[in-house]
Amino acid sequence: MGKELEAIGLASGGFSAGSLLGLGWLYAAPMAADATMLEVPGPDGPREVRISSPGRVLWPDAGITKLDLARYLLAVGDRFMALVGHRPVTLQRFPTGVGGEEFYSKNPPKGVPAFSRTVTVTYPSGRSHPQLVIDELATAVWAVQMNTITFHPWPVTVSDSPGALDNPDELRIDLDPQPGRTFGDVIEAATTLRGVIEDLGLVAYPKTSGNRGIHVYSRITPEHEFLDVRHGVIAIARELERRLPDLVTTAWWKEERGDKIFVDFNQANRDRTIASAYSPRPLPGAPVSMPCSWDHLPDVTSGDFTVLTVPDLVATHADPWATINDAPGDLGSALAWWDRDLADGLGELNFPPDYPKMPGEPPRVQPSKQRYDDEDYHKSEGGYLRDNPEEPPGGWESARQRRSSPRPAKPKKDEG
Repeated sequence: MGKELEAIGLASGGFSAGSLLGLGWLYAAPMAADATMLEVPGPDGPREVRISSPGRVLWPDAGITKLDLARYLLAVGDRFMALVGHRPVTLQRFPTGVGGEEFYSKNPPKGVPAFSRTVTVTYPSGRSHPQLVIDELATAVWAVQMNTITFHPWPVTVSDSPGALDNPDELRIDLDPQPGRTFGDVIEAATTLRGVIEDLGLVAYPKTSGNRGIHVYSRITPEHEFLDVRHGVIAIARELERRLPDLVTTAWWKEERGDKIFVDFNQANRDRTIASAYSPRPLPGAPVSMPCSWDHLPDVTSGDFTVLTVPDLVATHADPWATINDAPGDLGSALAWWDRDLADGLGELNFPPDYPKMPGEPPRVQPSKQRYDDEDYHKSEGGYLRDNPEEPPGGWESARQRRSSPRPAKPKKDEG
């Protein structure tokens, strides 16, 4: 066993052999100098997955290689699969490592193993095409072979139920701190959000985003389509904003957020995904989006969880999300809040720019750039002669200067 571990570098650093063996992973056989075969446990017995270029460095600052990432996924495999399994995923891939070219694979990469499957999902544009489903850990390890760093699962579970891919079973709320806010501020917002969610009869589970934010999840029964779930999230976000008006905002436009924590309600839309639990992030130090308990969350810092530290934590600590699937809740109370807000004059909010224009959506124009059809409009004199009532970046004077300054001449094309 010692020689097998040495063959892939475990005995000389990285994860502890004890933590990996404790999770049941026992075998890695070296192939040619540029490839390694990993044995991956699965529901139908172990499978072998080939990792080419195992020494390719993915995180230069931490020295973490492609093989290290595959080993990481094996170490956290059971917990990863409990939260990502049987969901369509988008793969965030980095062929030359973090800091190089990146792209999101919605279509499955070429060479999908025969034991993996895909499902056809429908996008906001009405287009449909296949996406990879991770039914077993070997599929995820193969995705690492294809240079995947972060897994972005849909909030739906593949099943034979009609409409399963159109009805989310996971409520996700993304707390996104604006510049100037600390991680402690985000913890405060998340703790208050927990109370909001519990007031609806739902159970909230927090995880770090792997960056500066926190994600809060709750399982729901898959009885409502994406737009309804979005409306439920907006209602929750508005209630959180009422309880923490100086800390939290639902303002879609960045110029209106100030230094508050933005509740990104658009993450609840169809084809909008969040980095999964236990997914590494393409940031310095190889941080991981890590599930936490509410008791532990106040003591967490954003740098606690990395590809190098999480395997031992998983091996030595209880699963804080072990009960997340036990009792899915009903979204009905959140939708009742949405209806209440509608009656009070609070309507739809902006959709992402790549979405088709949606019913009731506000104008897709930055507030500082909006113009108004009123007596101040003078077409012959260049349009509006007054500033937008919402103060633009830089203040009113800078806006007036921009408006009165002549536009620079366009550079002439080279002749000849």
